[in-house]
Amino acid sequence: MQARPRLAHFVLQTNQLPVLRAWYMKVLGAHVVYENPAMCFLTFDDEHHRIALFGPPGNVMTDRTPLTIGMAHSAFTFDNLGELVDKYLELKQAGIEPRVPVQHGVTTSLYYRDPDGNMVELQIDNFATPDEATDYMRGAEYGADPIGPSFDADALAREFKAGTPVATLTTRAWAKTTPQVNPFELLTTV
Repeated sequence: MQARPRLAHFVLQTNQLPVLRAWYMKVLGAHVVYENPAMCFLTFDDEHHRIALFGPPGNVMTDRTPLTIGMAHSAFTFDNLGELVDKYLELKQAGIEPRVPVQHGVTTSLYYRDPDGNMVELQIDNFATPDEATDYMRGAEYGADPIGPSFDADALAREFKAGTPVATLTTRAWAKTTPQVNPFELLTTV
């Protein structure tokens, strides 16, 4: 039998540990498990820690650009569109707005930049099973455009709250009815 690891956590280096701690606590509903002046461990589920922040006092780390080699973004999945919309509205009220919403087809995604510029994706899966999602990703629509169109997050929230079916709102066809921006450009620039 082949071993199948699970993702345990990721670590971010920062010059502003308290600021990043507060941001991830707000955005992910995380709480501190352990902290000292040089590091902080956060979790938002049953794992002992999912995010570690590392910022030794006195060390100044250099900024990275969106096109620096390395991790492009982290992603966090909500159970349903209602949860994602509620989180979007909560964050918007707190002054945290997505850099770009993208309808990938396989997911409905909101991309944010944390205070250090790291990209964070909040998403829902648009298919009931991983097999259905994989089939979609192997299909013509995804093959022609694996990123997908942007969409208006306010329109998504408004239409969801008005009762528009989730099956409609989580399609590329619906996303294309809203004002468009270039998702790739916004994902790869500051």
